[in-house]
Amino acid sequence: MAKRNNENLSISDALKEFVETNKLEKGLDKVNVADAWEKLMGNGINNYTTAVSLERETLYVQLSSSVLREELSYGKEKIINMLNEELGKEIIKKLILR
Repeated sequence: MAKRNNENLSISDALKEFVETNKLEKGLDKVNVADAWEKLMGNGINNYTTAVSLERETLYVQLSSSVLREELSYGKEKIINMLNEELGKEIIKKLILR
């Protein structure tokens, strides 16, 4: 059973403590990265994106268009920087387009 604190906590502090206690941060990062990709890339690229997954510090993005994959490969560093900025911390160090 969880420990009980007698002090008052805000909901955000309580959720942060819950996430840290139960080691859920990596799972939340995976969800947040997929949401950030969808938000930053827009409909044009999302229509050709079939899968987005984060493993360790590498983001794997599966695309159904080889032309788009080639085009995005030229701006990998910029994409990584944009995603990390959107997430508020440096989660992604490498981007692999498949």
